[in-house]
Amino acid sequence: MDTNPNALPPAPVSTGVTGSYLDFGGLGKLKGQARTDAKSATRETAQQFEAMFLQMMMKTMRDATPKSDLVESAGKDTFEAMFDKEVSVSMAKRNALGLADMLVKHMPDTSAPPASTAALLEARQNKGMSLKAEPAKAMHFNDAPPALGPLPRAGGPMPLTQRFAPNVNASAPPEANSP
Repeated sequence: MDTNPNALPPAPVSTGVTGSYLDFGGLGKLKGQARTDAKSATRETAQQFEAMFLQMMMKTMRDATPKSDLVESAGKDTFEAMFDKEVSVSMAKRNALGLADMLVKHMPDTSAPPASTAALLEARQNKGMSLKAEPAKAMHFNDAPPALGPLPRAGGPMPLTQRFAPNVNASAPPEANSP
């Protein structure tokens, strides 16, 4: 049996509720799981978001490639879209980009009980922003303007003779009878 040395290792077995972000029954189960185990549901949702992001990225890359009228068809487009979807879900399960990890890391902790209204009002009174306007402060300006250098040119720096020459209309022809 020939093995492809460039083949990706098999995807780890997922403990996720859904196999795809288009699995509506699985999304209902995920919603139910979020009520009982919010942390794993957040991870699963972040993985599905990463899969959707990867699929959109692959679709954009396919759209950017030139098309040939000889081999294009609606069936081919449908197959490529389904293939991209499955590849993106597989890549998200393998944590290819790490986007799901970043999303989970920066999500607020939903397991903490919500603060009461009295605690929020007390925090606002003690640490909140004052409703009184602060007195206006004068802004500090530098006395000397910044030193300006010549702008870079594609053909190199402009010669000194042209830099400080009087304004001459370059499009007007020189007069033959000038004194």
